[in-house]
Amino acid sequence: MDERAALALLENRLDPVGDDAAVVDDLVITTDMLHETTDFPPGTTRYTVGWRAVGASLSDVAAMGAEATAAVAAYAAPEFDAADLEAFVDGASAVCDLVNATYVGGDLDTHRELTVATTAVGRADEPVFRDGASPGDVVCVTGTLGRTAAALELFEVGKDGRDGNEGRDSRDGGDEEGNSVLERANDLFQFEPRVRAGRALAPHASAMMDSSDGLARSLHQLAEASDCGFAIERESIPVAPELEAVVDDHETALERAITTGEDFELVCTAPEAAVERVRDDLECSLSVVGRVVNADAKITLDGEALADRGYTHGE
Repeated sequence: MDERAALALLENRLDPVGDDAAVVDDLVITTDMLHETTDFPPGTTRYTVGWRAVGASLSDVAAMGAEATAAVAAYAAPEFDAADLEAFVDGASAVCDLVNATYVGGDLDTHRELTVATTAVGRADEPVFRDGASPGDVVCVTGTLGRTAAALELFEVGKDGRDGNEGRDSRDGGDEEGNSVLERANDLFQFEPRVRAGRALAPHASAMMDSSDGLARSLHQLAEASDCGFAIERESIPVAPELEAVVDDHETALERAITTGEDFELVCTAPEAAVERVRDDLECSLSVVGRVVNADAKITLDGEALADRGYTHGE
């Protein structure tokens, strides 16, 4: 049983389930687990691990249109290293500070591989769920898509000891060009959770989630929750320039941008007039990438069926 089948099973046991976070009264709470083998490529610093792990949960809070309050993390590794632990906490604290939340600690344990479980909490008087999209709404995406895909490409280059141009060996840590590749990869992995954007969009959005599974899969999840379809326009999708810089052509970049996932941008639907009003209140870009259509029209990209492809946890 894969992750999606397991989630479907739990939907029959737990009510409500299926959104980015649970809502209890006005409290929004979410939890995530990340592993070294599937989530942190070789060359990922412990600072980035702390930032990215906690940021992933803060992104779920953002997707509900909630104000982020605090986060905790359970950190497990084969052994404890003082510098690693301090760097992890620094990264976790920094991403919390970025969204006016507080990192308040957590738990430590030993494990055969680096594993981090995080929980974030927030508050929202009127949270935004996935089930409110209506035909006629537009589909919007914050920021750009593909930063993570670009980072993964750079981590691969760094792992092989190449600088991306001359093939120099950096595995001993002595090659400045090779190290700079990994620095760029880590920078791209340190995303900003869109908490402020989520708060600004919340009064206007009819449905919202984050793009942790990729735009293509997010659209399928929103369509299932809202019983609708989507007509997406290829040229409107905001492909990250960092990804365009490391792949061979635009079509390859576009494919990776919409299927790699883990970019943690917001995908939302809203009336078109509301989108124009809210743009000035955002600290990031907001791109209209298509429209909500009737369910029988399915999900299309320039009129062609858009496959349900994206990130799956554990792969």
